[in-house]
Amino acid sequence: MKLTSYWLDTAPPFSGASKEPVAGKADVVVIGAGLTGASAALALAKKGARVVVCEAETVGNAASGRNGGMCNNGFAQDYAAMSAKLGRERATQLYHSFDAGVDLVERLVREEGIDCSFARTGKLKLAAKPEHFDKLRRTQELLAAEADPQTRIVSPADLPAELGSRRYFGGMIFEKSAGMHVGRFVTGLAEAAARRGAQFHQHTPVVGLRRASGGGHEVVTPRGRLHADQVLIASGISGVGPLGWFRRRIVPVGAFIIVTEPLGVDVLDRILPRRRMATDTKNLVNYFRITPDNRLLFGGRARFAVSNPRSDLKSGVILQRALAEVFPELAKVRIDYCWGGMVDMTRDRLPRAGERNGVHYSMGYSGHGTQMSTYMGAVMAEVMGGRPELNPWKDFDWPAIPGHFGPPWFLPLVGAWYRLQDRLH
Repeated sequence: MKLTSYWLDTAPPFSGASKEPVAGKADVVVIGAGLTGASAALALAKKGARVVVCEAETVGNAASGRNGGMCNNGFAQDYAAMSAKLGRERATQLYHSFDAGVDLVERLVREEGIDCSFARTGKLKLAAKPEHFDKLRRTQELLAAEADPQTRIVSPADLPAELGSRRYFGGMIFEKSAGMHVGRFVTGLAEAAARRGAQFHQHTPVVGLRRASGGGHEVVTPRGRLHADQVLIASGISGVGPLGWFRRRIVPVGAFIIVTEPLGVDVLDRILPRRRMATDTKNLVNYFRITPDNRLLFGGRARFAVSNPRSDLKSGVILQRALAEVFPELAKVRIDYCWGGMVDMTRDRLPRAGERNGVHYSMGYSGHGTQMSTYMGAVMAEVMGGRPELNPWKDFDWPAIPGHFGPPWFLPLVGAWYRLQDRLH
């Protein structure tokens, strides 16, 4: 079993790293070479900007290469609850921005010729309890009327046509959602930006950032300094660099995934005959899908803990038990991959993007970032070009999380609270 991301292990390495020194001037310096940074670099380079991307590790190494590879539309939250909180017009506008994210991923895959097995197989949201199905049904009725007629309810009686498990009590289908090989996608996105002249410097953390006396910004790295007219921070949970203001507003939460050995098509046709992206309604969510090479990926919030090899192994054991509960016939299947990654979670599980002290940023995707990060990279390229009205998150305030000044000491308490809620509701 490999303690590494399946996506990163099975994607070609990024070949477009710059051989130029980290020096000189740039129109834009992008901090972070995940999906937000690569998408922004591509959009900016297409406009003719001189773009330099500084990445502390390697392209896609963090959350962008450690997720489930699901490109789903829809909120993390219940649409009815979002409508009650924000108003239906605002909630619908934000919902459609997630749709736009999926559309953009599909267009970039086509236009840039990215080989990442993108397919709109749809998402299946599964009711973990009978009362959850009643809530899904009410939400779908509102969604169909207000925002997304391409959703539909799957009754408990009809669920066997979608899922070979007795664990759930009906569900809802989001037809616009898709899956892909996210490792190949993020690498392909960065390669496309590099082909258009964007410079990617890997193993180049930004350790200093300040206003330059003559205007613009001075960007400091261990490998040299740059002058940038504009800066985009696209690194939500980085522990490196002068990002303390952002760290007080984001909780890094571990997300953990296991991937099985390749399975026979007959098995796959029994467990997920339509190859949907599947997720359930629990607070401590589980999600699963079929990979392009016929493995089952199974992930979730197994533990509220940081990711490291020991933590990943503990979480993998928990996920194996959950996998056997959902699909008993896979209880003895071999696990080939087990890994973790950190999700940049905001208090309300909605992204944040804007400008602070002359520096632009986009982050806080809260586990729903594959499409939104790609979308916001392109949006922030427009915002920096003078179109701030295109930012769907521009009006959201972002107060600091009380008591959060460094490592998230409160994660075990949060996990205990969510486990209690899953038992009670």
